[in-house]
Amino acid sequence: MYQAFETAHDTAKKNIDLVVKSFGTTTKGLQAISLETTNYTKKAFEHCSATIETFSGVKSIEKAFELQADYVKSVYEGFTAYTTKVGEMFNELTKEAMKPIEFATLKSAK
Repeated sequence: MYQAFETAHDTAKKNIDLVVKSFGTTTKGLQAISLETTNYTKKAFEHCSATIETFSGVKSIEKAFELQADYVKSVYEGFTAYTTKVGEMFNELTKEAMKPIEFATLKSAK
């Protein structure tokens, strides 16, 4: 009976270690995503501020429409690139975070 408790204890300890490892990977991945979001936000704000400054010097309505079209296009392209990158980062984070648990599951299934 003591052997059964010891086996259960060892299994629980290994599982907790795997979960802690998975949480560590998740934390690092979320920090990287947070940094990426911060950098994107800063860049977007600077781009918006520069565009507003440029708008203040526009003399014709045609130039204003051209400037606005260029701004919208660049914002769309930047946001699309950002969301694609963050999506890939989340995908990789999920894969890496699940590796320890997946390995343990496959090992216990054998």
